[in-house]
Amino acid sequence: MFKSFSNTLQAVIWMTGTVISFSAMAVSGREISFELDTFEIMMYRSLIGLIIVLLLSTFLNTRSQINTNRFGLHFARNVSHFMGQNLWFYALTLIPFAQLFAFEFSVPLWVMLASPFLLGEKLTKVRVISILVGFIGILIVTRPWLAGLAPGIIPAALCAVGFACSVIFTKQLTKTTTITCILFWLTLMQLGLGIVCAGYDGDIALPSKSSLPWIIVIGIGGLLAHFCITKALQLAPATVVTPIDFCRLPIIAAIGYIFYNELLDVFIIGGAVLIFIANYINIWAEIRKKVV
Repeated sequence: MFKSFSNTLQAVIWMTGTVISFSAMAVSGREISFELDTFEIMMYRSLIGLIIVLLLSTFLNTRSQINTNRFGLHFARNVSHFMGQNLWFYALTLIPFAQLFAFEFSVPLWVMLASPFLLGEKLTKVRVISILVGFIGILIVTRPWLAGLAPGIIPAALCAVGFACSVIFTKQLTKTTTITCILFWLTLMQLGLGIVCAGYDGDIALPSKSSLPWIIVIGIGGLLAHFCITKALQLAPATVVTPIDFCRLPIIAAIGYIFYNELLDVFIIGGAVLIFIANYINIWAEIRKKVV
């Protein structure tokens, strides 16, 4: 569909789908957080995702692409993501959208630091500058020196580590593994983890009629987000793809302000501007490099 564009521009388009999907998930997670715990949310999300993967793989005739090659890497990717996602859903109930997303956006910093060792990607000056500018923006938005170790801050910070590991492992998988296979093991493994963690106390809550639509949005949104980010990682380095996700911050900040009366002040706006600048620096440099 986008083959006339450069790989970098195609990655940007796919990451736009990721931004929309994750934002929808955040709103849905907030809406059902008082009825279901994080493990139950992950369990239902994975169940819906697995059903969709099986149906689509049958319709598209890609079921044969599912195999057990690199099973250990699939497991490492999905455990790290499961941990990060549960921490994310938990923090979602304790701190504003914008603050959570800003903490989550430290993911590119961790990816940047690990990519030369695990992915063999070059850490250029432009990429370092873009991440540093983005991180300054994150600090301005979150102002951790004011919030301190308030509830939700530590889970929000730690979820970024889990997501960064997931991004790195996904990039390794995309070299030899199809998207169908990646998404199948993602949903199946996390469904198993969700059942074990949600049922450890012998009580798994069923979603109510009012919560069911939100669960469906989370299930579809989570799968679509991973599909989009996997496509993006096939087209561009992880150090290019992950900073694009910064665009979620101003979007979710506006949603929080309009629908949840969350504070939208000059610090959030100023930090978001810096994050946009960081994205522009990185994407512009990659596009310019393709043209030259």
